[in-house]
Amino acid sequence: MKYLLMLGDGMADEPIETLGNKTPLEAAKTPVLDAYAKQSEIGMVATIPEGMNPGSDTANLSVMGYDPKQYYTGRSPLEALSIGIPMTMTDVSLRCNLVTVSDEEGIPYEERRMIDHSSDEISTEDAAVLLKAVADELQNDTWKFYVGTSYRHCVIWDHGSVVPLTPPHDILGKVIGRYLPIEKQLREMEEKSYEILSKHPLNLARKEKGLNPANSCWFWGAGTRPALSSFYDKYHKKGIMISAVDLLKGIAVGAGMDCAEVPGANGGLETNYEGKANAAMDALLNGGYDFAYIHLEAPDEMGHQGSPGRKVTSIERMDQRILKIVRERFRESGEDYRLLVLPDHPTPVRLRTHVSDPVPYLLYDSTAPQDHSWHYNEREAAAGGHLIARGCDLMGYLFSK
Repeated sequence: MKYLLMLGDGMADEPIETLGNKTPLEAAKTPVLDAYAKQSEIGMVATIPEGMNPGSDTANLSVMGYDPKQYYTGRSPLEALSIGIPMTMTDVSLRCNLVTVSDEEGIPYEERRMIDHSSDEISTEDAAVLLKAVADELQNDTWKFYVGTSYRHCVIWDHGSVVPLTPPHDILGKVIGRYLPIEKQLREMEEKSYEILSKHPLNLARKEKGLNPANSCWFWGAGTRPALSSFYDKYHKKGIMISAVDLLKGIAVGAGMDCAEVPGANGGLETNYEGKANAAMDALLNGGYDFAYIHLEAPDEMGHQGSPGRKVTSIERMDQRILKIVRERFRESGEDYRLLVLPDHPTPVRLRTHVSDPVPYLLYDSTAPQDHSWHYNEREAAAGGHLIARGCDLMGYLFSK
């Protein structure tokens, strides 16, 4: 038996008027998901423990079978694992987004608005140039800058503190002043980064092309070095992670799983969908792996952008360019398998940020196909009668056969 988990980050949503009062999952044309749903169990799962923030970090830890209340030490340290940063016990890791803040002339930094948490999904190559410009002026023995992927980067604070910080995607369109770090040095570095980046030639060129400039650093997700138990020891399954996002790779590294490198996988709408699908199937059918976790960031990014049409597109591409390949290759191989499909959390287009509501899941078993008329979406999954109250129990449920 092989096991595959397909996670559409932030895929769950609310009914949207412009989609005919349907959610993106309901509005999307998903013939493969529809076919699976008719032979599958569908239900709801609560991935965010009560009292915890609905971040992709806590949600994906939960989906991976690690109770966030026990294992969560902050988001950025998980990303640091992926980048390969050696953290000491006295280090604090912080996520460093390259963001777009408004660039009106003559106003102080704190009166600017958060325009884009991803700077138009800036490429890693461009981001590396900009982060180097910041590091050349701000890096010292206390603060070290590390390049991650796209707009997502890392700062290590020697003998730092886990201070409260606001995710930039939570304040899109808002004036940033009340959300700036209380810690003086962090606040000063964000302000100084704007002075460095707003006049950088690469950002001036981006503006000429109609792209959002990556004109400020924004720190958040502070935490200390994590200590996850071995995924193999926990479940006796050899697993591999397929993701473009450092957070997911970091969770996998911390759990002792392997990570597949997929050329062209970038965490955006134009990612290499087919490459992800084939990397997972190659690992399962030819690579000796028992379990593959495909993570697709695009639905979440489209939710943050407030774009219902693009969110629908991301789901349709997942269906036709990932799950269709998965289904065909499993059929050709004759291998028995269980498939789990779900989001980690909802990212409603209306809110442009995450919420803690339970999410719909689909569980298919090729050895015991069911017979239903339902589809995979929020409404029908909620009506399906199955509720998994603790997301960290879901992985054990997948492996129960």
